This record gives sequence, C-alpha cells and structure tokens, in this order.
Amino acid sequence: MLIPSSKQVDIFSDDQRQLHFAELCNALYERELANLSQQKISNISLLQRKLGGLKHHIKRAADSLLQKESPLQIDIHNASWQGKQAAKCMADKADPDKTEQWFIDNSQLGRCIAIHVDTLGAEHIELDSIDRIDRENAKLHANKFGWFAFDGTFVEDSIRQADVLNLKLLKPNKTVFTAACCGHNWNHKGKSQPKALSLRELMLSLSINWKTFK
Repeated sequence: MLIPSSKQVDIFSDDQRQLHFAELCNALYERELANLSQQKISNISLLQRKLGGLKHHIKRAADSLLQKESPLQIDIHNASWQGKQAAKCMADKADPDKTEQWFIDNSQLGRCIAIHVDTLGAEHIELDSIDRIDRENAKLHANKFGWFAFDGTFVEDSIRQADVLNLKLLKPNKTVFTAACCGHNWNHKGKSQPKALSLRELMLSLSINWKTFK
C-alpha cells in the first residue's frame, strides 16, 4: 500500500494508524532479522546488543515514517520510500565547484549526505553521515565510506570493497536524495530493481529537511 507521507497523523484514524504502524514494524523486523542472519558476528554480546536495541529502533523508525513530511510516498508493506526513478543515474551531472561550495557552507557533524557508489555493472546512491570535518584541508569523513574532498572526490588510499570502482560525494538536492531514499539502482541497461534500505539508512532518511536538503 502506498500512502502520501505529508500530515499522515491527521488523515488516519487511530485504528488505521495503529494498523499501518504494525505493518511497518513487521516489515522492518523481517528485513533486519534477515540482515542479521547474513552477518558474520562471532561476538555473542555484540549480537545480543543488536537484538536488544532492535525493538526501540524499529518502533522509532515506524513512528517517524508515519509522521515525516516528505515529497515521497511510503510503501507500508515494505517499509520503504517510493518516488519516481530517473532513467539514468544523475551522478555524472555533478559539478565539483558547486559541490565544494555547498560543503564549505553547510558541512556539519551528523548531517545526512549522499554517496554515489559505482560497482561492477551497477551504481546507486547511498545515504551516509558526516562524523569528522577537516576544514583546513577542505575534506570530510563519511561514517561508512571514509574521506572525501569537499568537491566530492574520494580521497582514501584504497576503496574498501573490492568490487567498488568509484565513490563520489554528491551535493544534496531533491533528485539525489530521492534516489538514495528509494534505493534506486541502475545498470548498463538502465533502471534495475531498487534495493531495500538498511535500518541505519532509513533513520538517516528521516533526518532530511526536504525544504533545505540539510
């Protein structure tokens, strides 16, 4: 079921809202438990902490999805954002000078950012967050992917994943964030099957201010 995200609390009765909340929680539990089952976690206490915190994070995500004002729609059954996908990935249109100026003006710890990920035969845009800023050298550190210059260039010595060909920090805008939030994918033929966002990415998507992209 697709529903508009704007002012959802007002348009649903309490019973409807509880039903949608429960469906979102079920979808998120299924996805996160499947993800955990695929992870190689040898530390039992770490696994216990992850499972222990799951209930809180999932309830928070589901509640926020129902209240978040966004130009995107919510797929209740899959707990995902839905929006129109561009025919081609927009990363090639990125202007390094405009990207650099945006991050000079707007870099802030914890801010949600978008990273273009080019892998073997496929590309997508992934949400990450800023956890370090080096203004003297005009670069920032993304929590998952590492160091990027303010102009978008990846500046780590090596790329961590063997199949990743290129990483690029993108200037936030509606098109870029829509692609990232909806998990849009492209391959050499064009559009491909969207990927499901992790709970971490979903929480990052809920921090986006769609009026300012900050």
